[in-house]
Amino acid sequence: MRRLREMGCLAALLFVAASALAQPRAEWFIQSYNRLTQQPSLDAGVIYDFATKTVIATNGVLVRYGEAVMTAEKVAVDQETGWATAEGEVRIQQGDQLWASERVRYNFKTQQIEAGHYRTGQAPMFAAGEDLRAEITNRIYISTNSIITAEDISEPFLKVRAREIRIIPGEKIVAKHAVLYAGQVPVFYFPYYSRNLGPHASNFSATPGYRSAYGPFLLGSYNWYINEYLEVIAHLDYRERRGVGLGPDFNYQLGRWGSGTLRYYYTHDDDPQSGFPDVPIQADRQRLYFSYLSAPATNLEARALVRYESDLAIVRDFFEGEYRRDPQPSTYFDLNQFWSNFSLDLYAQPRINPWLETVERLPEIRLTGFRQQLGESPLYYESQSAAGWYRRRFAEGAGTNGPLPGLDYSAARADSFHQLLLPHTFFGWLNFIPRAGGRFTYYGEASGPGAFTDEVYRGVFNTGAELNFKASRVWPDAEMKFFDIHGVRHIVEPSINYVYVPAPNESDAGLIPRFDFDRPSLRLLPIDFPDSYAIDSIDTENVIRWGLRNRLQTKREDGTVNLASWDVYTDWRLKPRRDQTTFADLYSDAQMHPWRWLAVESLLRYDLGGGRIRMSFNTLTFQPGNTWSWGLGHFYLRDDLRASPTALGIGNNLFTSTAFYRLNENWGFRASHHFEARDGRLEEQLYTVYRDLRSWTAALTFLVRDNRLGGMDYTVALTFSLKAVPKFGLGADTARPYTLLGGS
Repeated sequence: MRRLREMGCLAALLFVAASALAQPRAEWFIQSYNRLTQQPSLDAGVIYDFATKTVIATNGVLVRYGEAVMTAEKVAVDQETGWATAEGEVRIQQGDQLWASERVRYNFKTQQIEAGHYRTGQAPMFAAGEDLRAEITNRIYISTNSIITAEDISEPFLKVRAREIRIIPGEKIVAKHAVLYAGQVPVFYFPYYSRNLGPHASNFSATPGYRSAYGPFLLGSYNWYINEYLEVIAHLDYRERRGVGLGPDFNYQLGRWGSGTLRYYYTHDDDPQSGFPDVPIQADRQRLYFSYLSAPATNLEARALVRYESDLAIVRDFFEGEYRRDPQPSTYFDLNQFWSNFSLDLYAQPRINPWLETVERLPEIRLTGFRQQLGESPLYYESQSAAGWYRRRFAEGAGTNGPLPGLDYSAARADSFHQLLLPHTFFGWLNFIPRAGGRFTYYGEASGPGAFTDEVYRGVFNTGAELNFKASRVWPDAEMKFFDIHGVRHIVEPSINYVYVPAPNESDAGLIPRFDFDRPSLRLLPIDFPDSYAIDSIDTENVIRWGLRNRLQTKREDGTVNLASWDVYTDWRLKPRRDQTTFADLYSDAQMHPWRWLAVESLLRYDLGGGRIRMSFNTLTFQPGNTWSWGLGHFYLRDDLRASPTALGIGNNLFTSTAFYRLNENWGFRASHHFEARDGRLEEQLYTVYRDLRSWTAALTFLVRDNRLGGMDYTVALTFSLKAVPKFGLGADTARPYTLLGGS
């Protein structure tokens, strides 16, 4: 009997195959199927009726017609009409839509479906209900007593119940008179509820909370995925003390013609002076953000960024995360064409926010020649030339700290730098790179209320040489299980870089309009051309930069890793200028990874002349697994109140701590603190409780901030995010925790 069943199954399969060969359009495929092994089953019975073209299969079967696939314990298929009646763990895959029931009547040709109790899903949304039927004219599926949820489990926590729903496969689910349930508790009533299907499903998100500066607030947005080219996010926010704010975001993808974002936000602020009581700020406040990036042709890129803000505090007040990333918004347009040895840039930078000091470039064209060999000679050549119209505009308006408001000036400038290098390696390991170059700069007569310079020509000669080598030693048998060391390699790289620049023919900086000059920096600035950007502050140089780089490496499961690295460097000024000391500060950059779960980093800046630390930044990070992590940090900066444009200003003595603990699969907790030891203030406390709601995540965040002059600021916010359509990228809430408070 078993052999007869095998022969019957084989005959049916041969008949289906022969039909497929004889009629290329025929797409029927019927095969015995074991659901557990997902392989053909010899225990199945397949009977084919040649007269009625009906196939009956039992004990597990798979049926495929076109893009539709069905599996069940028992199926009867009419190949003429396309109707199939299936029983026993029926599963139908139709495109991206999956249907499941115990008994289904389905038409493979018209895609009509009839079922009792059923379940269906197309991530990120799932549905279940009774009495499923189809309207064949418009391919809409209707069911009664149904639920809609984002949780792919039998008993979802958050769900929408409706007496009737309509499902348009691949597009959306629509329900009328629907109720949102949390567990068994009704939460909200929807007269009309619609939810898109697919990876770009439209969705609504809301962040309720309270903040001292706002009062109670509700930040809402609706994400509307129109098509593959355009996505719209509509924002509607209410802050009890500040009023209503609203505006759209447009995210566009135009293929090779570019992608970017356009955002607009407007609010009529009921209390615009709360953040800056001494600065007159209008009640009507708005911001505009536009970004664009495209590569329309090979090696051609176009970039644009526009950030208009009606006042100096709107982003700080309502988009704190963005403000912390960049408190000084810039606007620019850049067109770049690059080749193997050259790059050409057309760059424009206007000022559109009058409260921000800006050097306008209207426009600037720049040609860069990368380091390249001159034919077959041993010489190498590099260059950088730029020309444009420049205007230095100081900050305007109340509340700004521009040193010279109303004394703007502008001028034309053309600058060209060229340099030759002759690299050579001695003894097979010692690299010696002498160089010599020249720079010519033309300044047109300056104009504007702050102008006082005439037409100027300046020539600068530079020369120097770099000496470096790399040495290493390996101890392949070194083993220390305690530190997870399996072999050791030490790499040392000493370097000496000498720069000599005689006094330019026009060395008085007061006779040159200054657009590019040295600015305050925590790090050591470059000394050689063309890396040094301070074109208008070039002066005599006679300096040696000493550097020593160390790497200690070992092998672990994830490959070769640095156990420790340590860079030390400083400048020895052979002939210091009046504003310089003989030795620059000593810089030390160190990182250590003694174990996989521990990372140590230290950045140090030491005043050799004064014998004191000017800056230190140290971090200690513990991460033994995915259960908990703890990061400790200390940032110290000594006061630098010199009457110099490179002075750093008032310093810091800041201690930070960020800890995360995962209680179980559903609960997590994160806490961070900022303590300023200079005046003993706990500047900031941030606490977040995370809850995994299966297909959702929720975060309750509490922030306490000491604003000193503005008093204490308290914020509490509740944020939800759908896992299938996450509100934040992986780790974004940790790197930018203020996004959990509703800001960008």
